[in-house]
Formats: sequence, structure tokens, C-alpha cells
Amino acid sequence: MENVSAVTSFILTEYTEMQNFKYMYFTVFFLLYMLILCLNVLLISAIYSEKRLHEPMYILVCNLAVNEMYGSTILFPLLLSQLLSHTHEVSLGLCLAQIYCLHTYCAVEFSVLAVMSYDRFIAICHPLHYHIVMSPQKLIGLIALSWMYPFIAFGMYFILTAKLTFCSRIIPKVYCANFVLVRLSCFDTSVHSIVGLIAAVLLIGPQLLMVMFSYAQILRVCLLASKDSRVKALQTCTPHLVAFVNYCIGCFFEIIQSRFNMSNFPYGSRMFMSLFFLIFPPLLNPTIYGISLQNIRIQVKKVLGK
Repeated sequence: MENVSAVTSFILTEYTEMQNFKYMYFTVFFLLYMLILCLNVLLISAIYSEKRLHEPMYILVCNLAVNEMYGSTILFPLLLSQLLSHTHEVSLGLCLAQIYCLHTYCAVEFSVLAVMSYDRFIAICHPLHYHIVMSPQKLIGLIALSWMYPFIAFGMYFILTAKLTFCSRIIPKVYCANFVLVRLSCFDTSVHSIVGLIAAVLLIGPQLLMVMFSYAQILRVCLLASKDSRVKALQTCTPHLVAFVNYCIGCFFEIIQSRFNMSNFPYGSRMFMSLFFLIFPPLLNPTIYGISLQNIRIQVKKVLGK
């Protein structure tokens, strides 16, 4: 067995197939990163600069944009530096930091989307009580919970990963992932896997239940409402539904790509599935909200005009 104390860095092997076109990949990913930052900053600026948009739904959209910039910043700078590297080596400390940040990004995204579904449920099913239920104090509490819960809950589980020792250096991805890193441990990780499954359920389960409950109630009300009310409800829920489904597809791709042997799949397909949840939601969500919601669309035009 390899001396466990010697394994203090890891090799991200998926970069090797990019070597022949690394400058092209660097340019594409750099432009994507700049575009993600610009779109989300523009969305936040448009909402911040207009007092009429200081409503719960728009404030939650801002939180979604902040989290997407957080997730993108965890991925792209390291990805760009690795593209220009000859060894594609990452230290244990940096690998662990990236794991913690990427997983908390995922959990916060689900949490904010769940709070947004609850906001739509109250707005459509209980419009007369909306400003009482979604008061500024309660909104602040929900936002704080949607950020603090993932960071604390995953942090408690992450301690187990940080204490592991490793006997292999090969990570077949372009970034560090908890499940892949755990498999490199020198010792049996059955208990770690069980705790990880419980942590995943606790981090994602309540949010999924909230989204399903909210839209079940919205659907029930819409079936009993007039045609105009149904159209209005559909218009206000569509951006959130698109964002939620888009993110779930990305998470599904990542689970499939990480848990199963994808070596027989084309390199491009593996990369697409691995990076979908880190690129497409941050890229598409500000576009979806900027186009679909008229108040945001008008304010974005004003910001761009200035």
C-alpha cells in the first residue's frame, strides 16, 4: 500500500484530453464565466436600483443570482488555471475547499428555489395574507435559513471527509467531488457512505417536499379559478419552474456521471453532464427572469441605458 502520508495532492485526469485544444477551451470557459458574472450582476443591479422591486420574489431572485456567482467562482478560476497547467495537480486543502463550496452551492440553490416556491404558493393561494406571511422579518428569516442550514448541515458531514486518509491520487473529473474523493480513501467508508446518504436526504429532501407541496396547492387553486387567473398564475410561476427543472436536470446528470462508469461515453458527453449544473443554471436563470418578468425587464433596460 502507498504511504498514506504521501498523498497530499491529487491529479484531475479529465484535463488531459483537453491538451490539444486547451487555449480554445480556456477562451470558451473564460467567456462563459464573464458572461455569467455580467448577467447576474446586471440582474442584481436592476433589482437593487428600483425600490418597486424590493419585494420578496425579487429579493429571492437576487439571492439566487448571488449563489450562482458563488458556484461559478468556485469552478471557473481553478478550471482556467488547470487548463494552463502541465501537471493538473491540486492540493488536498484546495480540493477539500472546492468540495465544501460546490456542495454548499448545490444545497443553497435548492433551498432558495424552495423558498421561492413557497413565496409563489402564498401569493397565489393566500393573496390577502401575502404581506403578513411574507413580511420583511419573516423573509429575512427564510433567507438566513436557506443559507445557514446548508453550510452548517453539510459542514457537519464534511468533517468526516476531511479526516480521511487517501491511498490514490487520481480524480477522473475536472473538479473535486466528495463522492469521488471518498472512494480514494485507504480504509472502509461504509459508515461514511451511509452518513452521506442521510446528509443528502436532509439537505435536499425538505426542499423538494416544499416545492412539491407548493405547486400541488397552486395547481389545486388554478383548477378552480377562472381562465384569466390561471394564465396569470402560469406567468408568475413559469420562470421558477423552468429554473427548478433546469437545475434538477443538472443534478441528475452529475449523479449519473459520478456514480456510474462513464468511461465508454464520448469525452464531450461526460464533460457536458459533469458541468451542466455549474454552467447552465447560472447562465440561464438571470436570462429567464430578465425576459419573463416585465418589471425586471424594464429595469434592466434602464440600467443598460445608463
